[in-house]
Amino acid sequence: MTASPLLDTLAWISLICALLPTAIFLWNLPLYRPPATAANRTLPSVSVLIPARNEELSIANALNTALASTGIDFEVIVLDDSSTDCTASIVNEIASCDHRVRLEPAPPLPAGWNGKQHACWVLASLARNEVLCFVDADVRLSPSAIADMSAFLIDSRSKLVSGFPLQQTETPLEWLLLPLIHFVLLGFLPLAMMRRTLAPSYAAGCGQFLLVDRAAYKSSGGHAAIRTTMHDGIRLPALFREHGFRTDLADITSLATCRMYRSAGEVWRGLAKNATEGLAAPARIVPFTLLLGAGQVLPAIILSVALASHRHGAARIAAVALILSYLPRLLSAARFQQRPAGALLHPFGVLLLLILEWYALVQKLRGRQTTWKQRSYP
Repeated sequence: MTASPLLDTLAWISLICALLPTAIFLWNLPLYRPPATAANRTLPSVSVLIPARNEELSIANALNTALASTGIDFEVIVLDDSSTDCTASIVNEIASCDHRVRLEPAPPLPAGWNGKQHACWVLASLARNEVLCFVDADVRLSPSAIADMSAFLIDSRSKLVSGFPLQQTETPLEWLLLPLIHFVLLGFLPLAMMRRTLAPSYAAGCGQFLLVDRAAYKSSGGHAAIRTTMHDGIRLPALFREHGFRTDLADITSLATCRMYRSAGEVWRGLAKNATEGLAAPARIVPFTLLLGAGQVLPAIILSVALASHRHGAARIAAVALILSYLPRLLSAARFQQRPAGALLHPFGVLLLLILEWYALVQKLRGRQTTWKQRSYP
């Protein structure tokens, strides 16, 4: 095959691979809505459950925003998971002024458990209310967040609902990689199908905010059934679906914010620890690499080569593919308040993501341990 037909073929491949996630994204965008306001509704009481391990920089803000919740009756339980900093004393000080807050010590971590999953399981056993809201210590809730999502739990006829908070990004690796959460979610998970079927393959959620029906949680086995996972955002919704319970997603950009990581090293380690349960799973990584590489990275390369070699037909096809690849990312930047610089560098961000996914898989195949929150996991 000569250079010109090869370039044309690659251009068409890139166009098709860019078109698929863009079409799904555009289909999903109006379906991924904020929950309706819960004003003037009678809602079940909620237990807000916060696992905390060395969270002295975050826990006060997490508690204060949770305590500002309106429209619902609630308690807040913080599990001090063997912290070596001032986490416990900060929580105790707040609890001394507000009876809705309880601080509980975590029992020793049993063998075979992930630390966060154990903390969430213990918290669920301590809760008094019929709805459980698992919230990470770095999440800041708006006053209506818990009430609105509790109403969404009822209105969607689900037993688990979740959403992705507004991700606050400061460093380049943060604003290059973290916004791709929405691109992957809305570009590859048909929300209409998710709502039409209970198949676990359509499960999705965010471990930063999970609101669940307590009875369904207990019936499915809850975090005890996924004790080894690093990624309850995927595994807990899948578990509920395996037991016949509906799960759903809402856009909580306006209801919660989160600064997930604070350095390039944290971004890399944090995303890599979850990767092999997501895109970097052995069965997924090759097709996703081909699809993302061809549809999101290749168009810019083909366009540059085609323009340099005066292959105008290939250049036109690659230009359309490039526009299609950028469209979801630019719409995400506007809708989810993401940094424009990250959107403009979208092909580079996707390339970095693919490198990270392969890095995570290689580390897993080599038997390397993952270290997170000063704990090591095989």
